Amino acid sequence: MKQRSIDYRKKPLTHTYGENRFGDRTMRERLPRSVYEDLKRVQAGECELTSETAEVVANAMKDWAIERGATHYTHWFQPMTGRTAEKHDAFIQPNLDGGILMEFSGKALIKGESDASSFPSGGLRATFEARGYTAWDTTSPGFLKDDMAGLTLYIPTAFVSYNGEALDKKVPLLRSIDALGKAAARVLKAIGHEGSTHVIPTVGAEQEYFLVEKNLYDKRPDLALTGRTLLGTPASKGQELEDHYYGQIPERVSGFMRELNYDLWRLGVSAKTQHKEVAPNQFEIATVYSAANLAADDNQLVMETLGKVAERHGLVALLHEKPFAGVNGSGKHINWSLATADGINLLDPGASPNTNARFLLFLAGVVRAVDRYASLLRATVAGAGNDLRLGANEAPPAIVSVFLGEQLASVLERISGGDAPEGESAEHIVMGHTALPKLPRDLTDRNRTSPFAFTGDKFEFRMAPSSESISAAVSALNAAVAESLNDLADSLERSEDRNAAMVAAVKDIWERHKRVVFNGNGYSSEWLAEARARGLPDAPDSPAAFEAWRDKKNLDMLAHTSVLSADEAEAIYHIELERYAKHVHIEAATMLDMVVRGALPGGIAYLSRLAKAVDAAKGIGAPCTAALEIARDVAQAVNATDEAARALRNAIGQFGATDDPRAEVMACRRLLVPAMATLRLVADELERITPCELWPFPAYQRLLFEI
Repeated sequence: MKQRSIDYRKKPLTHTYGENRFGDRTMRERLPRSVYEDLKRVQAGECELTSETAEVVANAMKDWAIERGATHYTHWFQPMTGRTAEKHDAFIQPNLDGGILMEFSGKALIKGESDASSFPSGGLRATFEARGYTAWDTTSPGFLKDDMAGLTLYIPTAFVSYNGEALDKKVPLLRSIDALGKAAARVLKAIGHEGSTHVIPTVGAEQEYFLVEKNLYDKRPDLALTGRTLLGTPASKGQELEDHYYGQIPERVSGFMRELNYDLWRLGVSAKTQHKEVAPNQFEIATVYSAANLAADDNQLVMETLGKVAERHGLVALLHEKPFAGVNGSGKHINWSLATADGINLLDPGASPNTNARFLLFLAGVVRAVDRYASLLRATVAGAGNDLRLGANEAPPAIVSVFLGEQLASVLERISGGDAPEGESAEHIVMGHTALPKLPRDLTDRNRTSPFAFTGDKFEFRMAPSSESISAAVSALNAAVAESLNDLADSLERSEDRNAAMVAAVKDIWERHKRVVFNGNGYSSEWLAEARARGLPDAPDSPAAFEAWRDKKNLDMLAHTSVLSADEAEAIYHIELERYAKHVHIEAATMLDMVVRGALPGGIAYLSRLAKAVDAAKGIGAPCTAALEIARDVAQAVNATDEAARALRNAIGQFGATDDPRAEVMACRRLLVPAMATLRLVADELERITPCELWPFPAYQRLLFEI
């Protein structure tokens, strides 16, 4: 695709930002004040959307979109595939005189229809039960997407079945936001909080990704079909020198990032931070905090825009969790907090966290939630891709724990022991040079080995997969914290002494749930042994993690908070099993094809060249022992690769039609995964000794270092 020529100085960024989003600024300009205020009340959950309000909003959206050059609109939704879906309709409506009208009604805005049987439903819908509905999400603004087809109006929607079951990731997220907001409001009211008690979870997502040359990507079937390299000998240099993290961004990548930011800013997505990551050709982009629902939608736009802009620059953005062996993979860090409508961060410890009772109460509530429902949080980040990343010395361990830092842990321990919390003044870092300023010391250090770390005024959930929506993880976290806060509210509302009740609640939570808090090295083998001794749930791989969707404790919590019914949770369980098995099957088939049609012919061609060289040397009376030894090594590697390929083919052939997705997943783990690991080992050795010109696939050195 041809790179666009953009003049970023054409108009001020303050005018460019959000120009393609039908957000609050545009709504205030284009909607009658009464309609705007009605819609804001609908967004806040204070009243139902009326058809009259919807009609006015739809007409304003249509006029705004058409003025910008749009001809079509689409209901944009997030099915259980982990990606987004859309069906486009034109605004045109033919009239009797052969002309057209440009129409978009409130009814068309509110509801659309899609074929629900064609999306994963986990058994909620039979094949012949096709009807599904998309419903306008009033809390997420519409936007215009600009591509080669022109401008299209995108309307964020939820996707539900004919009977109202959730068929997407947005419905549970919206339910969880509602449940958490109500629970937090109960706690604030019970402790006499003065100010707004309307609470929302806020999220900022950090997105990691790799960039590779498009012409190299096109020669790698594994990257094209699975998102990761199934074969590949590590380059002589990887990330050993630690020279990539926060390193200088190459000029070509800077150009890509500038256009990426520009496109996201026009959509109203607050792309703010960008830098090189640990591995070569690995980068990160992060957005500013926003309401959890908006953050989830924005992250989907970030992933999509990454791909489109990269292609315009002759590159491909890889979002897989482990595109390359031997170097770090990619994750998605979810920064999560709670905020009131009047801007108070409930997880901000303030200048003296030791005496900030409200902060300690909410902090304790989150700790309890994570301990209670750690298995569910682990399940929301499970998948075939993340199995290659979690638990290694580049990502959090697969056992969920909470990092608080020594100071906060000490405060909670003192309260638990009955001691009064002590006030402490803020510390500074003094660097011993008069030209350097004193820096305020943060409340906690950063623990990059912790799956769920407190980082000053928020928690960072670091286990999420880079290629997936953040909605599932945020939904589960919201629901778990909502349940914990409701329990807090129950105890506080029954008490006549508010202050004593707050201290008692924090003390009780710490005594019961401090087992989940760990401030040390999460990568150490000692911690894994200790975590198991503490009784923390341990799901070393995705098939084990998926079982949390059937755990009664988790199901009861999801039902109590109205986030998921038992049937909806069971559907997610089946969908995740099916997705896992399909991913592994595709990888196995792709790997076998690459070896049989590429690696083996390349190795045999080299063996043939060596055989001719050996014969030629003999023919002139100067036998070459080196050529003979190399030929023997190549022959051995070819035979080993062929044997392993036949074993993988046999493993694939053992699968038949089954109605038991769990049995298929377990068979994948037992048969396909080890067979693929064995084949990769010997095929990579064959690559190592085969000349580059005879090896059919671009090598790691080019993939990781050419841009």
